[in-house]
Amino acid sequence: MTVTVSLFESHLKYLREDGYTVISLRQLVQYRLTGTFTLPSRSVVITVDDGHRSVYAHMLSLVHLYRIPVTLFVYPSAISNADYALTWEQLLELKETGLFDIQSHSYWHPNFKEEKRRLNHDDYDKLVQMQLKKSKETLEIKLRTYVDMLAWPFGIFDNELIAKSVEAGYTAGFTLEGRHATWSDPIMALPRYLMTQAYQSKSFAELLAGKLDQSKRGY
Repeated sequence: MTVTVSLFESHLKYLREDGYTVISLRQLVQYRLTGTFTLPSRSVVITVDDGHRSVYAHMLSLVHLYRIPVTLFVYPSAISNADYALTWEQLLELKETGLFDIQSHSYWHPNFKEEKRRLNHDDYDKLVQMQLKKSKETLEIKLRTYVDMLAWPFGIFDNELIAKSVEAGYTAGFTLEGRHATWSDPIMALPRYLMTQAYQSKSFAELLAGKLDQSKRGY
């Protein structure tokens, strides 16, 4: 969710010194889709949601220093609009480093549960299709990139949303379920850990080792 720069760097140091390999999310997805190659035994993926300016102001230098791949999930409505958000120029600069892959977090980060209660069936269907398709199309046009991965806003998903995301052209989706990803997890609902300042050295090591399960701790 939010960590200080110093804590993030301590995590990167630990990963490097303890034999973990930071791979790209694209590598993980291709591995899940094809199974035709082997990943390093201690593989870790780093993702960042929402497109905050702190990625450019603070994270970029560490990504350069450690030469690690990162996937950014952004919602385009905020880009170059919200005070906290990255600009399209900054996103292009991040992409051109070759270390950042920019993917979809819907168009404006709706709460699909609340929208489903609020709207009638047809209006809800139109909203979902717009959120999924407009985000993908906007990112592809603005950044001249390929978008086929989706981080579910608030980690909310269901079978209907998964079906619509596949129709919209997504091949992988990501939740906030707080546990290690396994072969049994659906490709459109792969779990991620939500990182907070609570993950100091000991708890971070335990999380990586699979000894902590956020899904059972109320995160």
